[in-house]
Amino acid sequence: MSNKIDGKILVLDDDQGVLYTAKMILKQHFETVVTEGDPKKLDFLLNQDKYDVIVLDMNFSYGLTSGKEGIKLLKKVLEIDPEAHVLMNTAYGDIEIAVEAMKEGAVDFLVKPWPKEKLLATVKAIFDLSRSKKEVKDLRAGQKIVLNDQQRKYGEIISSSPTMKPVFAAIDKVAQTDANVLILGENGTGKDLIANAIHKKSPRTEENFIKVDLGAISETLFESELFGHVKGAFTDAREDKPGRFELANNGTLFLDEIGNLSLPMQAKLLTTLQFMQVTRVGSNKVMHLNTRLICATNMPIKEMVGDNEFRQDLLYRINTVEIHIPPLRERREDIEPLARHFLKVYGKKYGKEKMRLNETTVTKLKAYSWPGNVRELQHAIERAIIMANSHLLAPEDFLLLERPDQNVIASDTYNIEDMEKQAIQNAIRNAEGNLTKAAKTLGLGRSTLYRKMTKYKL
Repeated sequence: MSNKIDGKILVLDDDQGVLYTAKMILKQHFETVVTEGDPKKLDFLLNQDKYDVIVLDMNFSYGLTSGKEGIKLLKKVLEIDPEAHVLMNTAYGDIEIAVEAMKEGAVDFLVKPWPKEKLLATVKAIFDLSRSKKEVKDLRAGQKIVLNDQQRKYGEIISSSPTMKPVFAAIDKVAQTDANVLILGENGTGKDLIANAIHKKSPRTEENFIKVDLGAISETLFESELFGHVKGAFTDAREDKPGRFELANNGTLFLDEIGNLSLPMQAKLLTTLQFMQVTRVGSNKVMHLNTRLICATNMPIKEMVGDNEFRQDLLYRINTVEIHIPPLRERREDIEPLARHFLKVYGKKYGKEKMRLNETTVTKLKAYSWPGNVRELQHAIERAIIMANSHLLAPEDFLLLERPDQNVIASDTYNIEDMEKQAIQNAIRNAEGNLTKAAKTLGLGRSTLYRKMTKYKL
């Protein structure tokens, strides 16, 4: 294994002897040392790669000793890469040239001929400075993302329903391991709360919990968001950025809506999970990971495997343990405590702490099927508090309760899509929200039913 420093050094000088000596000295200590005698190639070199240290000659034209060429090239370097760390190199120890170069942004100044120890020590010192600044910048970028994730209010899981007992038991068992977890459940059931609870109860609780909504990431940004990128890797890459895998190292990465990944994105994710390492876009530096993975989806992922819409080998990777969250309609005893919890939260938020639910309203809330689950209940309570004219919330304060509660939706249209939508609604209601049963009634695969529900916004 090489003991060389993983760094890139560029030496630009018109003296071939200087280039040879510099490369011989530096190559023993750094992985990459590029030497160039033609200053016209500077633009190309800087646009092709990013260097930790640039050693730049002050004079290139024969007989010139003013240092103006070097100052001009220094300005060009910093124009292309404002964060470049440049060491000026000249055979003439003119203090005025040194001062001007430092004012223009050079880090240090070296006078030729230099002892090899002096060159190596100076380059190493500038390299350390360069890496320290980069680490601070990465840390700040990472902290910004982590702070945004931490500010997301996960809250606590509120439930006394017997149907949730297996979920709590699974959380307690799996939290103490590093096993990959797949959380399954309809939209709005609180999959992110379950993921966060696993992290909080795990030995990784002091490390980062990073959430990624895969349904909101385009295919073009997938690698950049998950694996990070270096400055200049693509048009909008104006600075280095750590990816979510990197930020979750030693902690927990929660990949929500994993069923929405396209097959090409699934392949890239699988490769990362197989080797537990990432490489930022535009870089060749490999970072090894120690990350706990939790995934979630509201889609019938096993049926998607059968329909060749989800990779079976990826499913094996992510579902060492599966946790199924029952929908709210299957744990109706949780509706009232949840409603009172949200009443307290939003009453305080909107300065209406005296808001209450009357018994008729509670009865109505319990009778409703809540197709949007806990999230729908949460939004319904918030809206009711905002719009209510009294401190006592009545049934009429909830728009959802004004919908006719019918087992069958009457059809007065012959439009094919309208009829299909109504048939799906009828089947779901008759199946009391059991989508597997509804799909069977309709003669559809469950994944097909999900697609049609998305199409009709059901």
